[in-house]
Amino acid sequence: MYNSLLLLLEAVAYFGVMVTLFRLRRRIGIGVFVCALGAMHFLETYLASTFYVALPFGIVSPGSSVLFSGKLVMLLLVYMKEDAATVRQPIYGLLFGNALMIGLVLLLRQHDIAPLPSGLQPDIAFIDQMGWLMVWGTALLFVDAILIILLYERLGKYLRKALFARILISTACVLTFDQVGFFTALHFITGAPAEVFFGGWYAKMAAAFTYSMMLVAYIRWAGIHPIPAPRGLGDIFETLTYRERYEALVQHVGRDGLTGLWHRGRFETDGEQEIAASLASGKPLSLIVIDVDHFKSINDRFGHAEGDRALRSIATRLHEIAGPDDHVYRTGGEEFAILCRRPHPVARLLGENIRLAVKASGTADVCAVTISAGIATVSGSTASLAELFALADQRLYTAKASGRDRVVGEPSLAEPDQAQLSAGQAH
Repeated sequence: MYNSLLLLLEAVAYFGVMVTLFRLRRRIGIGVFVCALGAMHFLETYLASTFYVALPFGIVSPGSSVLFSGKLVMLLLVYMKEDAATVRQPIYGLLFGNALMIGLVLLLRQHDIAPLPSGLQPDIAFIDQMGWLMVWGTALLFVDAILIILLYERLGKYLRKALFARILISTACVLTFDQVGFFTALHFITGAPAEVFFGGWYAKMAAAFTYSMMLVAYIRWAGIHPIPAPRGLGDIFETLTYRERYEALVQHVGRDGLTGLWHRGRFETDGEQEIAASLASGKPLSLIVIDVDHFKSINDRFGHAEGDRALRSIATRLHEIAGPDDHVYRTGGEEFAILCRRPHPVARLLGENIRLAVKASGTADVCAVTISAGIATVSGSTASLAELFALADQRLYTAKASGRDRVVGEPSLAEPDQAQLSAGQAH
């Protein structure tokens, strides 16, 4: 009687812990539940091969009657509450994990083992015995899990409203099949007597009844007590996850959806900060404003999909050629800008490199693409982003007016002076 009560207590404890982990899967992830299920797999095989207690109806192992039966019911719960794609993950994980263990044991046997100072050496025979039992038990589990799901589904045609009977019959039938299969291997490997089979079968039938009652009670209770949404950060791992998602969001905000470059709003924020830093430190800062030549004709001739491809290709060239300290933006439909911490001559050379790279990347039979660019550098007369952009944009206009596919970084005769530009901005 004492052993029977202990087995019942073990079943209640196992079910309570595992179902709690399963219930919290939306908060902590179902991986916690699956890992706990897998960790118990080794213990149940070890107990099934070596640990037995006497009951009035025979000799019983808690590994088979409590842990294995409980695991099978847990897999059925995963199928009922999730789907087949989810329940197959722990099943295949256990199968492949145990196959890997046997493979590694075969390699470990090739070592020349050095005994510890105390003379203790590993019991390789025990590892072999346990390993093959685990592989056989996992193979049976693979079949058992499929059978219990198929049987549960088939019984649904006749017992759809009798959930307890449906779960009990499915569990009892599959555990009977499993007891025959596992005892066969256990008898040949460990010499287990017949009373182990009958005692184990009786215990598994009792486990099927007990677990079925608890599972039905949990399903009905959970149905009227849904778990509330998490209100805050639970532990350090959730804190790290929150920080990672926040940082990813920060990186995403301000990005252009088509090209992945920073967009106009970020350009305006960064530009004012960079100019202020340049004026304070005396370090050079240049702005390159870029526009795609005849972009409307690209869309008209080849379609908007080809136009989008051209913009993505140009964005890629800009990102590849710009340095790590340069900031690249898409400021309009076919307009780009680069803030670079370079003196004017070096910034102009960067603009020429970009122009040549974009021109070389196009193909005449599909879509030949060229760009024009204007360059301006921070100085006493360009002490704001608006002034700097106006000067660079004026030089971009000069590049287009003089034939396109060129970079203009010096004032032309037709270009107004900075005072005129500032006055124009004021209006």
